[in-house]
Amino acid sequence: MPRIFIVPSPAANAFATGRDPEHAAIAVTEGLLNLLPEDELEGVIAHELTHVANRDTLTQAVAATIAGAISFLAQIVSYSVWYTPYSRDDRNGLNPLGMLLTIFLAPISATVIQLGISRTREFSADAGSARLTRNPRALARALQRLEATTRQLPLQANPAFEPLLITNAISGQFLGNLFSSHPSTEARIEALRKIEQEQLSRTSEFSFGR
Repeated sequence: MPRIFIVPSPAANAFATGRDPEHAAIAVTEGLLNLLPEDELEGVIAHELTHVANRDTLTQAVAATIAGAISFLAQIVSYSVWYTPYSRDDRNGLNPLGMLLTIFLAPISATVIQLGISRTREFSADAGSARLTRNPRALARALQRLEATTRQLPLQANPAFEPLLITNAISGQFLGNLFSSHPSTEARIEALRKIEQEQLSRTSEFSFGR
């Protein structure tokens, strides 16, 4: 059982943290408790419990470390290019385009991959919530409420903290999704609807079989 904390904030959000299930904690804000009815709150808690079970905090920490290491190496390469003396023959052997790609695109690519992993874990946690509660529609409604609320009253926290939250206010446009730690709310709701249809189909098959 993870430790449970209530954050004294009017903003509505929730998150899970901890390197493994034995050292995990789930936090919800007072704003979330006041905003959501019981079934939607259950869906949010189940989402965070799935993050704990899947060790997603550890996964995100490893991804962030790798992205940081790639960015650091790109910085070293840029310093060596600009501050290391070269002979004319050495400079003729350098590929400027290749160096620019290494210096600028490598850290951007690492960041995009890191954020892509984060978005994948959010889809997985949504699916885990749907399995635990057998009520994917409740989580879908909660996500809609949270998106509308967080745009008006975002949680005041370090931006690096955002990947842990259940939702953010990033635009649903392509570039927004590319550099967002969360999928768009529309995409998450669509995935939950598909899960609901699959659950209803299995229930109908089971009832027919009996």
